[in-house]
Amino acid sequence: MDYRLNVTYITFGGHVEVHKYRYLYFVIMFTVYILIISSNFTIVCIIMIHKNLHEPMYIFIAALLINSVLFSTAIYPKLLIDFLSDEQIISYTGCLFQWLSSYWLAVSDFFLLSIMAYDRYVSICNPLKYTTIMQKTTVNLFLFSAWILPACLFSVGFLLTAKRKICTFHMKGILCNSTVQALHCERSKILNIYGLFLFVTGAILPLLFILFTYARILVVSYRCRGVRRRAAQTCLPHLLVLINFSCLSAYDVLLPRVELDFTKIVRFIMSIQLVIYHPLFNPIIYGLKMRRIYDHLKRLFCKMV
Repeated sequence: MDYRLNVTYITFGGHVEVHKYRYLYFVIMFTVYILIISSNFTIVCIIMIHKNLHEPMYIFIAALLINSVLFSTAIYPKLLIDFLSDEQIISYTGCLFQWLSSYWLAVSDFFLLSIMAYDRYVSICNPLKYTTIMQKTTVNLFLFSAWILPACLFSVGFLLTAKRKICTFHMKGILCNSTVQALHCERSKILNIYGLFLFVTGAILPLLFILFTYARILVVSYRCRGVRRRAAQTCLPHLLVLINFSCLSAYDVLLPRVELDFTKIVRFIMSIQLVIYHPLFNPIIYGLKMRRIYDHLKRLFCKMV
């Protein structure tokens, strides 16, 4: 514990030989961070510039990619500073903020993926009603809800956690995640119940809704040959993103709760994978698998060359 300026500091113990490989770690992760920002914002700008992409589906994709940049910004700057620092520490308040912001954006991703699934469901299963249902006001309301509702949910968790007394000042990982509760002197039943509520509300229910809508799309596609290709072109990228994000989220939630004797380097590699795969995976999938976006990207790179 560090009492400088009456601030409580938490030490990260998950770094592997950071003093020996600090510059290598920094260069690799800084390059990845730049790639995340440039790739995501490239597609977002393409969607904003071209009028034929001003449709609900592409607007939701842009929102999802903005989320990826925000998530990375909540993680990477602190991670890069730690690589170059003699001590890998963070204030308890800063740790709670990193935990809140990363999980808020993760739940927001689930909400956005649910909205995108609903958008595809209406487009494929009720095409005649699509323009009536997915109006500009509805799209704005969906986007507002996808960011504000998770923020409100996790703000309550933040306030409940901030009031808890901590007795441990060392974390095994390199990031602040749900393991922050292990710092508390006593386990809180209220926090455990609320955490379960957040998990069900922010992950399980959206996932079930997505599976239901895509099951309905699959049934309609099976009956009507004319919509099979359209469904495959627009739904496959969303499903790939969903599978990737769900697997990474399940790992992040379950690993701290499963007492497995992983070596330090294994935990370090797994933590690094969490912050690399999802933010980079999204723009690659949408850039390659969404035909309209791919065409605009192709023209852009041809002009640059």
